[in-house]
Amino acid sequence: MLTINELSKNIGTYLQPDQVEKVQRAYQFGAKAHEGQKRISGEPYIHHPLEVARILGDMHMDHPTLMAAILHDVIEDTPTAKAELKRKFGKGVAELVDGVSKLDKIEFQTIAEAQAHNFRKMLMAMSNDIRVILVKLADRLHNMRTIEALNPEKRRRIARETLEVYAPIALRLGVNSIRLELEELGFKTLYPMRYRILTEQINKARGHRKEIITKIRSALKRRMRQEKIPGQIIGREKHLYGIYQKMRDQHLSFTEVYDVYAFRILVDTVDTCYRSVGTVHNLYKPVPGKFKDYIAIPKTNGYQSLHTVLFGPYGVPIEIQIRTKEMNDVAEVGIAAHWLYKAEGKAKSTTRDGDRSSAHRRAREWLRNIVEMNKAAGNPEEFFENVKVDLFPDEVYVFTPKGKIMELPRGSTAVDFAYAIHTDIGNQCVGARINRKLVPLGTQLANGETIEIITASSGRPNPAWLNFVATAKARTQIRHFLKNLQHNEAVALGKRLLNRELEPFAMNYQDINETDMQHLLKENNIDTTDALFEEIGLGNRMAPLIARKLLALDKQATSKNKKGHNKETVPLTIKGTEGMVVNFPKCCYPIPGDPIHGFVTSGRGIVIHRQGCKNIAEYQNHQEKWIHVEWESDTEREFQAKIRMNVNNQRGVLATVAAAIADADANIENVEMRERDDRYTSLRFIIEVRNRVHLAQVMRRIRLLKNVSQIVRP
Repeated sequence: MLTINELSKNIGTYLQPDQVEKVQRAYQFGAKAHEGQKRISGEPYIHHPLEVARILGDMHMDHPTLMAAILHDVIEDTPTAKAELKRKFGKGVAELVDGVSKLDKIEFQTIAEAQAHNFRKMLMAMSNDIRVILVKLADRLHNMRTIEALNPEKRRRIARETLEVYAPIALRLGVNSIRLELEELGFKTLYPMRYRILTEQINKARGHRKEIITKIRSALKRRMRQEKIPGQIIGREKHLYGIYQKMRDQHLSFTEVYDVYAFRILVDTVDTCYRSVGTVHNLYKPVPGKFKDYIAIPKTNGYQSLHTVLFGPYGVPIEIQIRTKEMNDVAEVGIAAHWLYKAEGKAKSTTRDGDRSSAHRRAREWLRNIVEMNKAAGNPEEFFENVKVDLFPDEVYVFTPKGKIMELPRGSTAVDFAYAIHTDIGNQCVGARINRKLVPLGTQLANGETIEIITASSGRPNPAWLNFVATAKARTQIRHFLKNLQHNEAVALGKRLLNRELEPFAMNYQDINETDMQHLLKENNIDTTDALFEEIGLGNRMAPLIARKLLALDKQATSKNKKGHNKETVPLTIKGTEGMVVNFPKCCYPIPGDPIHGFVTSGRGIVIHRQGCKNIAEYQNHQEKWIHVEWESDTEREFQAKIRMNVNNQRGVLATVAAAIADADANIENVEMRERDDRYTSLRFIIEVRNRVHLAQVMRRIRLLKNVSQIVRP
């Protein structure tokens, strides 16, 4: 069990004696405050704050952070008040402790509500002092290390929260050392069987890899010596949760993920990084399109490195990361590198433009966005969901007209770009130019494009933007603006939008009889027609969908008058574009002829899934958002479909299959090849077909080929 003397010895390697003495004084106060308290595991409670301080001490955090770590539970779990901490240890330490403490004095209706309030408070405290989240991450890490003492239900809840919230925050802030352990412990707790099986598989596979790893490392060292490049070559082990995620998300087998050999090369300067890339590319051939330069354009969390993938001996893929030692420190501790270098007094930078503090700078930018989102969000739950969305970016890099690089999540549009520049630019944007060409505002951005936003003083956010924006900031600001529209203006807009959808049927909302309107209001839990129009005007309800429901009710009433009984609800017919956003997800690739479900979302319009798709299970508790849909009989456009087949390893087999697909009048969008063994290769095609009958014709033609042993539609 860790003692204060051991902690003092550890932190004494980089702190001044008077600073160590202050940490000891905080320990004495904390030990007295927690006297008699024990953790569920049975150990004295003060052991937990000490371990949290040790984690932060290993990251060379400053002494106020270590004091706050030792005292982080005294406000929450003892009678100690914030004012007493301020008097004894200063305002800074008291604010840090208060930022980490939970809102345990307020009664909440649900766990989710309490979680959202606590999360909001923590991030707001973090925006004032970023060290708050470092204490919280260290606190969560030690709690995960000792989670076995809790009951199974609580273990699962904490593990899920760790994987969904705290590990992504650690990733966003670049604290890689903590992030990896949080993911590993969360995975082990939430999916113990999967964790055990993967661990056994890795242990079995390790022995077979040693010879190849040794050969590759020796070849790399020899070539680096020949080129007189000093550096350290380290073999990297892929971490368990990363392997599991790749297997799950890309539907790969264990061998397909684990048969990649990873190395890291640490050198002294940025120039040497680029020289090293040329050296390894001369040794083994690079895989086209797999070189990434995160030194020139760092990741959002400040991470810098050069990444490349090579064709190694025996055809094995080799992943290489090349970085300076200082970049490696930042990659491990992220924003904590700000204090690491401050504490060690390192004045010289081996990165461009002093980028050792870029993690800290970028974290500050993210936090400024968080503060804006908090001001615009309607409630803590909405804020919590928006931040969770913002924690999973897959970046795209674009340029302003003046050449400034902007980072946005993949899938971002011109509207997201406008809001990323400034809220007022987003609210007033009326058009956009990409590479000097006018484009719709919903156009998705690609790497390297130059974006110019056209604004007008009369411009204002459009509710339809919510159907395609990808960033939490844009979505929050649009909703905030729409919520603040005057009630009468929103009602008038809702009436216009609904009438526009009814107009093709020679109707307007005044033609709908009172009984049908009341039935619709009751079905949607809305009190008055004005409230319905306001919901439409504010973008909370989709005018095309409301119009179709009213038309269906009108048809039912007509049918009842003629035949004396009600017919079934008239389904929404799908052609692919219905005057509203219709999404066909890539999990199941629905095509005309498939039995389908429709699900209404505020961010993606109507999402169409095939019946039986595994991803619709999460929607089961939201029956009010299901919509009855069917395919239009005369659908003429083409849809994407996925097929998978096993073929014999014969020369020209891919060309033969591609020719068969073309002969069946289908277009190939994408193809993937994966060699299963010496005899068989797995081919996966994304093709464009008109309907299910057309797809069957394509598959029948492929099945007749002699080298195809199996073909299925996943």
